[in-house]
Amino acid sequence: MDNPLTLKQRAIILASFVAAMILAIVPLPGSLQLLRPDWVALVLVYWCMAVPERIGIGSGWVVGLFLDVLYGSLLGEQALAKALLAYLTLRFTLRLRVFPRWQQALAVGTLVALSDLILIMIKSLVRGAPPLWSDTAPMIANVIVWPFLFAVLREVRRRAKIS
Repeated sequence: MDNPLTLKQRAIILASFVAAMILAIVPLPGSLQLLRPDWVALVLVYWCMAVPERIGIGSGWVVGLFLDVLYGSLLGEQALAKALLAYLTLRFTLRLRVFPRWQQALAVGTLVALSDLILIMIKSLVRGAPPLWSDTAPMIANVIVWPFLFAVLREVRRRAKIS
């Protein structure tokens, strides 16, 4: 039987999501704004892979609801996308874990891109506007950032003994 997470371990996981949400809303210059990675999605993927029995679809839904409020978007828009992302990550966790880091980055980038496509489709339907190139630019940044974020969160997880 798995040991439950301590309060400190739960706080560390929560703090990683809060940090990701802060990074998601920090103002950037116009050109860099287009290349902002989806920090929250990447952190969600990491924790779903690292502790799949503790972070899952429900966590994705809750994180997405917080993002909906944070962004002022249609309630449930981000929640649906993050829940789908958590599901896909859990579905492919065993495969993702054995990939070399560069291949894992491409796979994670693809999973986040699928989640982003849901958001793009919802925005297109609700606003009636066609998707823009700026909607797809962060997908490249996700692939580039993943190996570094993975290394940082893995070290945090090891020091906190989260398993």
